[in-house]
Amino acid sequence: MTTAVENFGSERFSNRELSRLEFASRLLDLADDPSLPLLERCKFVAIYVEMLDEFFQVRVVSLEDKIAAGITIPSLDGLRPLDQLRAVRERVLTLTDRLEQIVNESLFPLLAESNIEIISYETLSEADRQFLGEYFIKHVHPVLTPLAVDPGHPFPQISNLSLNIAVTVTDPETRDERAARVKVPGSLPRFVPLANGSQWCLLEELIIANLSVLFPGMEIGHADLFRVTRNADLSLEEDEADDLLVALELELRRRRFGKALRVEIQRAMSPEFLALLIEQLELDADHVYVTDTPLGLGDLWQLCGLSRPELKLPKWTPVTPPRVLSDGRPQNIFELIRESDMIIHHPYESFADTIEEFIAQAADDPDVIGIKQTLYRTSGDSPIVASLIRAAGSGKQVVALVELKARFDEAANIEWAKRLEDAGVHVVYGVVGLKTHSKTALVLRREEDGIRRYAHVGTGNYNSKTARIYEDFSLLTDDDAITRDIGDLFNFLTGFSHHVAYRKLVVSPVTARSTIISLIDEQTALGSQGSITIKVNGLTDPKVIDALYRASQAGCSVALIVRTLCCLRPQVAGLSDNIKIRSVVGEFLEHSRVFIFGSLRSPDAKILMGSADLMERNLERRIEVLVPIEDSALRAPLIDSIERTLADDVNSWQLGADRRWRRIATIEGRSVHAELRQIAVASTK
Repeated sequence: MTTAVENFGSERFSNRELSRLEFASRLLDLADDPSLPLLERCKFVAIYVEMLDEFFQVRVVSLEDKIAAGITIPSLDGLRPLDQLRAVRERVLTLTDRLEQIVNESLFPLLAESNIEIISYETLSEADRQFLGEYFIKHVHPVLTPLAVDPGHPFPQISNLSLNIAVTVTDPETRDERAARVKVPGSLPRFVPLANGSQWCLLEELIIANLSVLFPGMEIGHADLFRVTRNADLSLEEDEADDLLVALELELRRRRFGKALRVEIQRAMSPEFLALLIEQLELDADHVYVTDTPLGLGDLWQLCGLSRPELKLPKWTPVTPPRVLSDGRPQNIFELIRESDMIIHHPYESFADTIEEFIAQAADDPDVIGIKQTLYRTSGDSPIVASLIRAAGSGKQVVALVELKARFDEAANIEWAKRLEDAGVHVVYGVVGLKTHSKTALVLRREEDGIRRYAHVGTGNYNSKTARIYEDFSLLTDDDAITRDIGDLFNFLTGFSHHVAYRKLVVSPVTARSTIISLIDEQTALGSQGSITIKVNGLTDPKVIDALYRASQAGCSVALIVRTLCCLRPQVAGLSDNIKIRSVVGEFLEHSRVFIFGSLRSPDAKILMGSADLMERNLERRIEVLVPIEDSALRAPLIDSIERTLADDVNSWQLGADRRWRRIATIEGRSVHAELRQIAVASTK
């Protein structure tokens, strides 16, 4: 007899913040994996550091704010904000120690063996010091601005994520000691190459070695490095902003100097300056993180960009689906869609030759009269934005819904919005209180039988850069019900209409949660004959989690593929015996969201794909779109990808009942990324 889900209380959930740090741990697993090429391992260090920076800027600040407001309400897992913050610090300290061991004892020595040596300035020859001295005078010194700290010079503002040098200097005449701060310029390469081309010196060490140039006539004492992380979560009240774009620009300026959350230092920092730093930033010792590795190792991207193919995985070039080319020339994509809908799997299949080509042909086709598109995150050289600008210039009706509040892409999206508006594109900034996260485009084309609609629905952003490394699915369709639904959705987004009863689309926050739970319940009713397979980036919504628990208790088989956040506990006796959860982290970032209700190969299985993760924000506070995949030819690549993901034993981790992820042992050597690359190449032959 099964036990009611609610009887397990808060123990049935995992903590969201600690789950995020478990993903960070998986990144370090890859950085520590000797089977990976060396610069790939360095890449995962850079990704880890950037992820942890974002975690503090967005998630830790939320806990700090709750504590400051006196909020003691526990999260789903029963931890109060203060308990969560303490648990976060304990886990981050463990991760920091592990990072230090990986970098100092493994990666840096291996880099040196591979003629990429990070060399200490103290060990340089006189010739090398002269070479770097000339580089310093020519390229570094003009950019530096030392700032004194004394009664006449208040403690300077320390910008978010900047690397800084705390310097003590003494006047040889008066013997007065002073403190100063020198910001290491982020505009210059962090790793400075020596003339031999095989050694690099850290920029901060070069600056420290030449401090006498910055403080002429003074005696140089301590020179200590530190890095500050600040609150970067925007506090924007849309309903109080007369001009959302202007208000957001002001908030972005404030972000650089938000509340300090973390100070990273190296162990040699003088106690006196550390005390001053903590006092001036209004922090305490629990906000200090100490390491012996260089600070801000996200800058390892510079070394990852070196032309050393033998130290990297083979570069992957997405293939062009044979159907969209004839004699090496692009086909009319609208004719192809009229023949049959298309599923494209990125990055195995080219985003540029399919989705960007779809919008480019729409911009240039004289029979196209209108284009409507959502833009959440775009690349700096976005061909899609260029196509929309070109379309507007040719007299087409173009609507772009630009989500200004896409975190950490706000500044770029503001710039794109201005350029689009200047070109005559009708730019909409979304719906008050909701982020528009859906990836949808609609093309209106004049044809013999009237206006025909063509649409794109995707799981990934319209970003040509990330489309080369993010795994996503795209649907190109002229299905009448789907395209009409997308038209209705755009009317809601751009006007003052209410949501309609959509024909096929599943739209958040209207029907996404209820539809998904209903489909889970259908499989639950089948007991041991039921089957649920879901692939998402995050699973935190308690209502969906409880529905999955009920399915497990009924005997339903539940297979979940969750890349990062997961608050569901699998394999708990009496609660989730029939739930297995894995995470794939490797060469490509798993980003698609696919929902399969029923046996994978059953023609009766219901399949959805789209932009929505199973998180409260996606189901309640974002515009998301899921689309049913009904045609067997379109379902096949989704099912094949899921099956290969579940069989992967190279890039996979499994979540245990104890809330910890463990790497799956490699037995057959199956890599979903390698297999799908091979399939893509074979399709062109």
